[in-house]
Amino acid sequence: QVHLVESGGGLVQAGGSLRLSCAGSGRPFSTYNVGWFRQAPGKEREFVAINSNSWNGGSTNYADSVKGRFTISRDNAKNTVYLQMNSLEPEDTAVYYCAAGRTFGATMEREYEYWGQGIQVTVSS
Repeated sequence: QVHLVESGGGLVQAGGSLRLSCAGSGRPFSTYNVGWFRQAPGKEREFVAINSNSWNGGSTNYADSVKGRFTISRDNAKNTVYLQMNSLEPEDTAVYYCAAGRTFGATMEREYEYWGQGIQVTVSS
């Protein structure tokens, strides 16, 4: 079992930045691929970014909508994955979730085993 807790959300003006954290506990967090998803009001949850585990070289992948603005990174010593979000836009407003799974390069919800509770990010115009 892996328990995930997100933090770092809040309200920010357009053009601003936030850094989300996903702290993991339980089974060795470093062995899991960790992704970020988001769900805006009235929309389905969508993939944002993934950080693969060290066995897979720690590679990253991003949704087209956030490429060049968001950066995912991991600190295995702290069992934490981060999502640095820059140049935020009102369209980035959503509840952000981190998730952990075993599937390399996973971009679909069903490929993840464990989920955090989610954290609100609101970008004002």
